[in-house]
Amino acid sequence: MDIDDILASVDRHDASAPESTALDHQLLTRFWVAERAVSELLPWPGSLMMRMMERVRRQIEKIEDLAASSSDPSSLSTTSTSKTNINLTLSILQTDLARTQYLIRSLLRQRLAKLTKHSMHYLLLVAPAPAPAPPSPSPSQSQSQSQPHDSIPDPTLVPNPSPLSPQEAAFLHAHQTLLAAHYGASFLDSFPPQLRRLDDNAGGTSMVQGPEVREAVVVRCLAEEVRVVVPPGDGVEEEQLGTSMRMGDVWVVRWEGIRGAWERGDVEVL
Repeated sequence: MDIDDILASVDRHDASAPESTALDHQLLTRFWVAERAVSELLPWPGSLMMRMMERVRRQIEKIEDLAASSSDPSSLSTTSTSKTNINLTLSILQTDLARTQYLIRSLLRQRLAKLTKHSMHYLLLVAPAPAPAPPSPSPSQSQSQSQPHDSIPDPTLVPNPSPLSPQEAAFLHAHQTLLAAHYGASFLDSFPPQLRRLDDNAGGTSMVQGPEVREAVVVRCLAEEVRVVVPPGDGVEEEQLGTSMRMGDVWVVRWEGIRGAWERGDVEVL
């Protein structure tokens, strides 16, 4: 039996499963490489991850069934040849499962590291529109307030919190709430009320730091032609289109200049 046939046996109920399984695994690997190479959080591939997690679940069930049948003395498969085939199939399926689980775990850990490093940045990025400001409190009420004046947006109220997944949005809100409470109890409560905000931007300087999008990445061109975008800055007043990449070219470019092409699938990050 061919190895591809063994791996495809997990999805035999779907006629197009062998091709889609290989394609999804390639897409997962490319997304994992890009997530590790880029500083900012990439849009969550919801449909891809749902398919991969469903295949992992079915593959675990398949492995458990094969393991149970191989250890069952009353099973009809008692010949040495059939047991050898079952053990070989188990080994291949377990190896493939371990590879997929490693990619998923590494991907999630990388995204969690980015979320915790720039938590307030992503909360403000996906936060819903702010509600109208309440009327100003009286001076006596202002003096009685002792909590930090730090507003934590709730991204769980947004139907599509891209680039986060709904689970990441819930985690990020809980993480930032605990962090703000810890900072408040540790030292922020001793500051004047106007200096307690973690998202303060007074004086034109924001305390919220986002990821560095001007870093260089190595990309390969997958389309016939891709124009590198030159964003405003460094003497450029308006966004311009720079030199062109041809299919198969491998370049080192700034991520902000090639991000749109990556989202369209015209380039891959190496």
